[in-house]
Amino acid sequence: MINRRTFGKVLGLATVASLAGQTASAASAASAATTSPAASFASLKQVKAGVLDIGYAEAGPAHGPVVICLHGWPYDIHSFVDVAPLLAAQGYRVIVPYLRGHGTTRFLSAKTFRNAQQSAIALDIIALMDALKIDKAVLAGFDWGSRTADIIAALWPQRCKALVSVSGYLITNLEANLSPLPPKAEYAWWYQYYFATERGRLAMEDKDKRHDLTRLVWDTVSPTWDFDDATFERTAAAFENPDYAAIVIHNYRWRLSLADGERRYDGLEKRLAARPVIKVPTITLDAERDPFTAPGDGSSYRQMFTGAYEHRTLAGIGHNLPQEAPAAFARAVVDVDHF
Repeated sequence: MINRRTFGKVLGLATVASLAGQTASAASAASAATTSPAASFASLKQVKAGVLDIGYAEAGPAHGPVVICLHGWPYDIHSFVDVAPLLAAQGYRVIVPYLRGHGTTRFLSAKTFRNAQQSAIALDIIALMDALKIDKAVLAGFDWGSRTADIIAALWPQRCKALVSVSGYLITNLEANLSPLPPKAEYAWWYQYYFATERGRLAMEDKDKRHDLTRLVWDTVSPTWDFDDATFERTAAAFENPDYAAIVIHNYRWRLSLADGERRYDGLEKRLAARPVIKVPTITLDAERDPFTAPGDGSSYRQMFTGAYEHRTLAGIGHNLPQEAPAAFARAVVDVDHF
């Protein structure tokens, strides 16, 4: 039986009491980061879903309650390599897919537009759930993964049992994105503007420049994470996907209204532009050392979550929160599943 007491024993923690309204202490963050790191996932699977042949890792019992963990950029499924066994040990079936353009995920047709607008990526995960005959799952993600999970929770709440969303409400509002941010925030997004240029596109298509650019992002957005070269290289292998550059460039250009999406998604994007609230049980996580974390301890997006809700901030943790603090991330999944 999955419960907070047994989960706490697995993690070696004295308690898994609610953290609502509190900032995680440095000691808690350190405890979260000291789980034994896994070398990799035991195996990968493939399934045809929608327009893709999706590569994914799976852990835990085949008939357990499902958790789908969604990665961001420039990351891959290994952001959850230490989260998955913690959840699997508690009886969860954990699914960790490569997003389109990453790792072993491939488009089924060479003619398909390499589109990375938000609704298309969300539909990939709905198609994955359909292909695996998963009616409903806990969705948990960060960065692109948070945005994708937020969209599914907002538009298809019947498919989302509960939500863990790093950085809160990340559904893209194209009109709002036309307005400039404070200079410090714009500075953190330097690569978004680089990708708007032809130089940026060429850099992403060049293996060596892509490698060094993504490594720089890792270093700057996770300033306290002491990862080694092998950890980065394990993930960087996912960037060798033949569609990686096209997907990354389209994603960031679309978000700045510099690239068109597809008309077949216009209806969904119109609904998302209306900023739909999320009603499913939710825990939002903020990483204190992530340069993209909004000030105000979650207050800027609190009104977008109208169901059972809790917010947690992890002290000393950077952007790649699930890999930097796997126990805290896994704990959030178990806790929100019991709201």
